[in-house]
Amino acid sequence: MTSRRPLPDPGLSAVLSFVVPGLGQFYNGRFWRGIFWLTVTPGLWIGSGGTLGWICHIVAAYTAYSYARGAHALD
Repeated sequence: MTSRRPLPDPGLSAVLSFVVPGLGQFYNGRFWRGIFWLTVTPGLWIGSGGTLGWICHIVAAYTAYSYARGAHALD
């Protein structure tokens, strides 16, 4: 008998990554993508006065959601 890791919840992935960009990617098991969002988003917040920071939050949440949803499609 093999035990499988439960599939990530797409909604939870999106919320986690919206709150802290990269956290949803970590939840999905995508370590390097999480590191990317965790480092790029603060730089864009500072560099753009906030505008690109919000865009990064939304894109990070969407990519976390998409990846988790894709994992469900493969199951």
